[in-house]
Amino acid sequence: MQVTVYGPLRSATGGKTVGLEFTGTTVADALAEFTAAYPRATPYLYDGDDVRSSVRVTVNGERAALEAPVSNDAELTLMPAVQGGSTDG
Repeated sequence: MQVTVYGPLRSATGGKTVGLEFTGTTVADALAEFTAAYPRATPYLYDGDDVRSSVRVTVNGERAALEAPVSNDAELTLMPAVQGGSTDG
């Protein structure tokens, strides 16, 4: 599986795109395997045991729910929420 990451995930992976050996069946499985391979990504994707509601995932360019099926040859994109700057003027 090819995984493209944005924002702070790049520092966790060392690059924009990485390969991931994937043996699961769902997007949630892919996220779990991704964080097992890149543990520094965990706080950007998870809040405790739950995937953060602000995380956006696409599979082959289409937005995907956590329970959506995904194959080992898919292209996964992970976009954690990026916090904005100060609202002080």
